[in-house]
Amino acid sequence: MVAYAARPASYVVRLARAASWDWGMVLGLVVLAVFLVVAAIGPAVAPYDWMQINRTDRGATVGLQPPSDRFWLGTTNMGRDIFSQVLVGTRGALAVGGAAALSVVTIGLLIGLLAGYFRGWVDSVLMRLVDLAYSLPLEPIAIVVLAIVSRSFVTMVLAISLLAWRGPARVIRAQVLSVSQRPYIKAARIAGAGHTRLLFVHILPDVLPLALMYLPVAFGRAVLAEAAISFLGFGAPDLITWGQMLQQGFVAGAARTAWWWILAPGGCISAVVVSVFFVARSFEDSLNPRMRQ
Repeated sequence: MVAYAARPASYVVRLARAASWDWGMVLGLVVLAVFLVVAAIGPAVAPYDWMQINRTDRGATVGLQPPSDRFWLGTTNMGRDIFSQVLVGTRGALAVGGAAALSVVTIGLLIGLLAGYFRGWVDSVLMRLVDLAYSLPLEPIAIVVLAIVSRSFVTMVLAISLLAWRGPARVIRAQVLSVSQRPYIKAARIAGAGHTRLLFVHILPDVLPLALMYLPVAFGRAVLAEAAISFLGFGAPDLITWGQMLQQGFVAGAARTAWWWILAPGGCISAVVVSVFFVARSFEDSLNPRMRQ
């Protein structure tokens, strides 16, 4: 396992240096920044209400209209503006992805720290939980949770986070096993440092880059998971997202009659996931000493 011996103050410097030459990271960060701005101000600048049924001057519904000067991304079969839905749906998709990513990394970090530090029966129990989580499929379990509990934003985040922490937990645990045997950790233990101080003052800074590397990865996977769950019809009914737009378009047969209805949300999902990939790759290059060599 590669040693990530660095303190938090150096993380920003390393990432800034990586961004100075890695155009993939720069492009990914720019795209993600644009989507974050859209998520923040999208509902306020949307030209139409996303539920509004638009009509012509004669009162006829402007359903399935292709992109035009009035409707930049066309309309749905109900005459709703797709551009406005994309702007509003960006907030929902990124909110679910961001909250789920933070939950996944936090849970994986804590479990990895505890398992790698205490070892023994604690490690055995936690690693068996990881093995159990690996044996269960993410999306079907999330759908079951949403169907039994409730179809809401909080439940969606919890359902996606329920099993997605397994990868970070296993890798961070392996790193903690290595870090906990280093001389300065043994010296701190001999000096009287307690478990809490050893874990969160001495060990955590050395494994934090590994956890940060999983943050963009977990974000991209959470966006995809939310889109898949919403596409299957189990999304939060009061939350418009790109996945729900795809689901509504699929039900209406837009793949055959209105390509723009599918292209807009699908393109947004693809752009976010590809951007996250470039950022995550640069995280690995800048924080992993072996790959930098």
